[in-house]
Amino acid sequence: MEVSVSRKSYFNAAHRLHVASWSAEKNKEVFGLCNNDNYHGHNYVLIVTVVGEINPISGFVLDTKILKDIIKTEIEDRFDHMNLNLDTVEFKNLNPTAENIAIVIWNLVRNKIDNCLKLKVVLYETERNFVEYEGK
Repeated sequence: MEVSVSRKSYFNAAHRLHVASWSAEKNKEVFGLCNNDNYHGHNYVLIVTVVGEINPISGFVLDTKILKDIIKTEIEDRFDHMNLNLDTVEFKNLNPTAENIAIVIWNLVRNKIDNCLKLKVVLYETERNFVEYEGK
């Protein structure tokens, strides 16, 4: 029997959506206010879900303390209060859209959990705008 275990996390970060090979006009047309020269920020809400079989001895799919520590080390410590474009290696050459951020987070967490567990990341950029990624 598969069970889902989720952990919610928060981080604040600034970014600018921008494609270097495009003109200033095209960047403004496609990204609007999100292309602000001086960046802009979000209070991100992250939900990381792992799905798997319950260990018959521990009773856990994955100990939530382990998931908490992975999220803190791999995501919060790396991205919280950072300018994603300027302060992180992950987005030096990758446009930090919500979609790309979710994929980067998924990859960072995926590397830290057992491959027998399924993984899903939900990232809220605003209360109404969010993306989901399951590694497909």
